[in-house]
Amino acid sequence: MGAVARWTLAVLACLWLALCTAVGPLYWDFDNGTIAHWNWANTAIFVGSFIIYLGIVGLLVRFAATGRVLPALVAARLSAVLPRSSQAPDSRHDAVDDDDALAPRFRIIIGTIAAVLSRGLTSLGHWIVRGTNRFWKIALILFLGWLWAPTTLLAAFGADIRSQIREFSWAWNQWTGLKQPYIGFFSFVPMDIYPTAHYMWPSDPTYLTDQHNVVLTVVYGATAALSRSLTGSNDAGIVVLAAVQMLFAVFCCAATANRFLNLPWLRRLTEPGQAAAPPAADASGADSINAAAINATRDHSAPAGALARLFIIVFFLTCPLAVFATISITKSPLFAFAFVWWFGVWYELIQTWRPSKRSKQSKRRNPSVHVHSAVLNLPPHSLIAFVVSTSVMLISAKYAWYIIALQIVLALIADRRRWATYVAALLIPTVLIHGGISFAISSGAIIGGDPIESRGVQLQQIARVAKRNPDGISDEAKKNLSPVFNLDQMADAYFQQDADPVKSSGIQAKKVSYKWRTVTPEDMNGFNKAWLEIVKDNPVIALDALLAKCFGYFNVTDLPYVSMDYYVTSDYVQKNSTWIKSYNHRWREKVAKFTQRWGRIPVIGWFTHGNFYVVLTLLIGAAEVIRRRWLTLMTHIPLLLLMGVMITAPANNFERHMLPVAFVFGFVALTYWRDSRRELRRPNR
Repeated sequence: MGAVARWTLAVLACLWLALCTAVGPLYWDFDNGTIAHWNWANTAIFVGSFIIYLGIVGLLVRFAATGRVLPALVAARLSAVLPRSSQAPDSRHDAVDDDDALAPRFRIIIGTIAAVLSRGLTSLGHWIVRGTNRFWKIALILFLGWLWAPTTLLAAFGADIRSQIREFSWAWNQWTGLKQPYIGFFSFVPMDIYPTAHYMWPSDPTYLTDQHNVVLTVVYGATAALSRSLTGSNDAGIVVLAAVQMLFAVFCCAATANRFLNLPWLRRLTEPGQAAAPPAADASGADSINAAAINATRDHSAPAGALARLFIIVFFLTCPLAVFATISITKSPLFAFAFVWWFGVWYELIQTWRPSKRSKQSKRRNPSVHVHSAVLNLPPHSLIAFVVSTSVMLISAKYAWYIIALQIVLALIADRRRWATYVAALLIPTVLIHGGISFAISSGAIIGGDPIESRGVQLQQIARVAKRNPDGISDEAKKNLSPVFNLDQMADAYFQQDADPVKSSGIQAKKVSYKWRTVTPEDMNGFNKAWLEIVKDNPVIALDALLAKCFGYFNVTDLPYVSMDYYVTSDYVQKNSTWIKSYNHRWREKVAKFTQRWGRIPVIGWFTHGNFYVVLTLLIGAAEVIRRRWLTLMTHIPLLLLMGVMITAPANNFERHMLPVAFVFGFVALTYWRDSRRELRRPNR
């Protein structure tokens, strides 16, 4: 029954991915696309995609169980056909001139070439391992590899930071005694841009909101204000923010890469009286390690080989997602880099976990349970990293506290003996930061984000019905909606890729579909009733709205609605900045166009898109479920929650929402490899 349940989850994941792939051609037609037009071509795509996705899961499971991907018979025949590099030249063949001598000579030549290449690759792998076996070496590589971005592009940003700067400026003017319009029908203050319902505004004027996270708003706004006072424009402050974020990205990615690639905690696991010799890894990636460094612990993995190191470093240095994110001043990249740092600490925690005495019996029944003879407490620097990364996540993304709250529960269930670590690094920062912001909102010191922001799916469903089938909305539903939304404006503003126009976000050509000036909390109860009735009466259109708003996150063939290169060449950078626009203006355009052309190349361009890594991560997660790697899955649950955030996000295939998953994908794949090798090394019990 357990195996059936686990495979059922894997099949459901593959069905979801196949569905998102199959509906792509339908929704690429913005005007007429609907699932009602499903035809044999979509069915073929669905079936083919499902077979491919389930086949990948099957191969991952086979590799974990047997150590190979191909069946034994196929592997044996391939090994018989391929030349053996170890075959030594035989002088007897030199004297043979007939055709029968060609095959042995050819085999000798190929074997010699293979041996030379093998030695060259071994030497190269040795230097790759040596060049990345310490934190500072990885950090130096990333710093030098990313240095061209802040020096030639300076910074990348969009509308968010301009809104945050405007918010802080209005708040600063208020604090310094300058009177400004606040509540009034004809006033237009920053809270009207998002917009934020007036019932959420306090009676005493305030201009700071938590729309884009109030801590970041204060930091960004104060930096820009200082820049204006010193240079006369915001540009210098924005460039400084981009440079600082790039350095933060270097630190976070290097710290996590060091944890996954080098397993630095193994140096603490030496036997008493022995020198803490650093563990070694061979260039081919095989598990070789100084026995003294692991205290005779059979279950520990060796540091990563050269191939894994090369792939991970090359991804960070060449993928536009990572490169552009380093200088993109918006909340998602900052959250993503902090998440990478946080993710690395979690890996250290599970690698230094050991079960209690009570669980030894259960371990005999379930060989997939990890047993590590290791210390239980994090060293001080890792504990500090855990606390700081949690705090940065909390101040950069409002949904972070949901992820952290669930992790607290899961961690206390799986590893309750280290409860003090989780309380100090997860619970206390969440209470202080999230609780402090909530208190500031309730006291009227700042204005909270409008709850309408989290209703993107509902808004798109109502708006699509209003546009495609206005007669399908009952009079009662219209009555319940009228205090909250103008249906005609919703229909006019509807765009299947983005819910922002429907909720009246923005300042350009603003359509007042959301009645944020007059809506009340009680009106939202009627909104929910109307939405449920509309979905019941128009199930196909409602399904269209849901799928059209999120399918791109799980369809590797779908091009991003907003890619990270947008922030490099946005009008806010190229036209509306003071002097940044004049610095390498054409170079920015060339860089963005190059990445766009690269991203449009079939298969090869998938490397540059976030949905490629989302799909692969979900498939690896399905294989982990089948293999019952519960402890590893506990640390990967946040990735699943982030996929849920993508579905509820305002826009479809918005790449900045996929950054955390993309950045840690290489580490997820390496973990799967190590867990598989570890399971194969265990003796049968």
